[in-house]
Amino acid sequence: MKHLFKLFAKSPSPTAVALSAALALSPVAGYPQDRDLPDIGGSGGLIAGQKEDSIGEQVMVSLRRSAPRIQDPLVFNYLTNILYQLVPSAPLEDRDLQLVIIDDPALNAFAVPGGIVGVNGGLFLKATSEHQFASVLAHELAHLSQRHFARRMQQQETTTPLTVAGMIAGIILSAVTQSDIGIAAIAGTQALTMQNMLAYSRAHEKEADRVGLDILASSGMDPRGMPEMFEIMMREDRLQGNRVPEYLSTHPLTQSRVADTRSRAEQYPDEHIREGQEYHLMRNRLQVHYARSPQVAVDTFEAYLEREDAVRNEAIQYGLAVAYQQNGQYEKAQNILEQLLASNPGRITFQVTLADVLISAQRHEEAKRLLQPALDRNPGNYPVSYALAKAEIEAGNGAAAARLLRDLTRDYPGHEHLWLRLAEAEGMARNIVGVHRARAEYYVLMGDLESARRQLRQAQDILPEGSTERQVVNERLGDLTRRIQTRNG
Repeated sequence: MKHLFKLFAKSPSPTAVALSAALALSPVAGYPQDRDLPDIGGSGGLIAGQKEDSIGEQVMVSLRRSAPRIQDPLVFNYLTNILYQLVPSAPLEDRDLQLVIIDDPALNAFAVPGGIVGVNGGLFLKATSEHQFASVLAHELAHLSQRHFARRMQQQETTTPLTVAGMIAGIILSAVTQSDIGIAAIAGTQALTMQNMLAYSRAHEKEADRVGLDILASSGMDPRGMPEMFEIMMREDRLQGNRVPEYLSTHPLTQSRVADTRSRAEQYPDEHIREGQEYHLMRNRLQVHYARSPQVAVDTFEAYLEREDAVRNEAIQYGLAVAYQQNGQYEKAQNILEQLLASNPGRITFQVTLADVLISAQRHEEAKRLLQPALDRNPGNYPVSYALAKAEIEAGNGAAAARLLRDLTRDYPGHEHLWLRLAEAEGMARNIVGVHRARAEYYVLMGDLESARRQLRQAQDILPEGSTERQVVNERLGDLTRRIQTRNG
């Protein structure tokens, strides 16, 4: 798999200020402003797939450089699974999608050209059921499948590459901050035009609702989750007063639309579809992540368990275990997780979390003994492999960690943090060529092709003439050189 502006009305967060400054200095975060940008307007035709891919690539580079993201393998694995439960039912031309998880407690999700689907961690906090959560993903897949972004751009006959630079900066800021910042950032590049393009029309929203409902029903999800999620968004809108939630700033929502969606959803058979437990495990995991402090998380989940109806709720028990781990109470976390595993033998989420507790407690060998059989049963599993690699690194076994991380980078080449972790492991194993190669791939993903080329040249200088690895490095170096030459015109 491969893997969004008003002036400040209120005091912006430090992250927002940093992002705004960074993108003001570099409109597309590392790309030349007048080069390597697709000319996607003026002809009246839809954006070609190749140009959408180019926009998508630049958006991903900017997100990697500017956006705080959640890299938790368990959360990513869950989102991947639910997304690809929905994808077969989505009328997409290209089903090769890139998933982005923004580390922000606000309610937001987005889909942009190039098959990028993003959600904020806050979506977990707001959606109380898996069906509600899935409805937002289905809605975004519907926007992609109906090519609403391209259809909006088709209406902008005066679009230029410079405007596209501002648009990309706008997409990034909308994905990670309040919409106030975005309009300011693109004020010099036809701000009104961009604002109109970044907000979906009512017709497009209605179409995405209809298609999204079909996606939900066809994939075994309850379509009624969509109007339920819309009701949550409307309540969020009322609570925030003049500050419109980010998702509603780009996806206009009205009472009539909510009523229409509810009416449509009720036309599907009422099959009383049960949801899986995994969503609630991940939701509680992220509730701990966004708690004001680990102790607050502990107090919150202990209070949950004091309710008679929650004593046997495994998701709440799991949330408490994660809170204990974050608060350094490893023995308490271990006890809960072992009890959960006794009732759910082999459940990966519980195994990986228990291993993380053991690693945090410096009990690396115990973590490895837990994880290796789990990996044998689930070859290539992302959370298990990453946790085992982490245990090996903490235990000082760089070569073993590098073997695991090389496999992960092959399966998830767009995850830059894996390349950094691989470089660390290769360094521990004294494989200097491996360090250079891993750092090179990291720089490629960050849009710094010159630094990537320097890393490969250093690897090239070390490798003997005629060796297979030198040939691989030479080919990659040639590819990067051609990309640099093309970009520089």
